[in-house]
Amino acid sequence: MMDAVERLIALEGAVNFRDLGGYVVSGGLRTRWRTLFRADGLGELTEADLSVLRALGIRTVIDLRSGQELERGRFDVDAHPVAFHHFPFIHELPDAEAFERRPGLLGTQYREMLSDAGGQILAALQVLAAPDALPAVFHCTAGKDRTGVLSAIVLSLLGVDEPTVVADYALSGEAMERLRAKLILKYPDGRESIENLDEVFSADPAQMELLLDHLRERYGSVEEYVAGIGAGPGLVEALRAGLLEPVA
Repeated sequence: MMDAVERLIALEGAVNFRDLGGYVVSGGLRTRWRTLFRADGLGELTEADLSVLRALGIRTVIDLRSGQELERGRFDVDAHPVAFHHFPFIHELPDAEAFERRPGLLGTQYREMLSDAGGQILAALQVLAAPDALPAVFHCTAGKDRTGVLSAIVLSLLGVDEPTVVADYALSGEAMERLRAKLILKYPDGRESIENLDEVFSADPAQMELLLDHLRERYGSVEEYVAGIGAGPGLVEALRAGLLEPVA
């Protein structure tokens, strides 16, 4: 069901760039390979990385980070012209002390995104459903949390079952170790803080299971949730048309 080697796109400037294709849904269909990607920060891509993205035909980049994160670096649209969209799912990242003061903060953030970032979630779905938007990539800083929430919504709308959605989230686990090592090299003075942020640098499947449970209990289903934030049936149909293909 999972092929981490084929799913992970190896890049020099990013550690968690992954293909969301190949997940089987009902009706003899699967999510389309090399069409939709999820990723961590894309502000440090090398020329070799950009060559990979050109070969993938990336047309659209959706940045889910805060405005402050965007100012520190963003996708280079001059080096590789794309339709670039900024839909911040949260306005400010919590600091390290916030995670110490509030155990379980990560899971709380996931649930709050559903209620607080509904407009941004809808905007991202509308972009992905638009003609000529694909292939596309959406990303945050780690490619796990904000990206994980949007991935869960998109995959669920496409008909991917919950265990597979959870497993896709958990694939970020190995990438988080790569990201932690990268940040320690980049910010050696912050080594102790980075090493102690285990919740931030984890991809515990239970976090996604809790989010999906919450979504179902509060909203009924993913379809009902997106309808509640303003998505019409045509949007879901367009997503499925663009992102599903027959199983070979």
